[in-house]
Amino acid sequence: MTEMTMQTKAPESQFAYVVLAARRARQIMAGAPSLIENPRTLKATRIACEELEHSLLEYEFTEPASIDVDKEGNKRRK
Repeated sequence: MTEMTMQTKAPESQFAYVVLAARRARQIMAGAPSLIENPRTLKATRIACEELEHSLLEYEFTEPASIDVDKEGNKRRK
């Protein structure tokens, strides 16, 4: 079973930070309003990073599904 954790603080993992910023930048480019009243720039990626650093975004991570190995060595998700 997967567990979800709702977070607002910027993630410690650089990979997670980049993925979240990229997804938010795509939303902004598609017309979503900025969560910052006066962004320092008009670039969507910089606005997304600024929103993350000010803890204005909510996101959730899921735990990866556990993997079973059967008698023949085949991997299967539970």
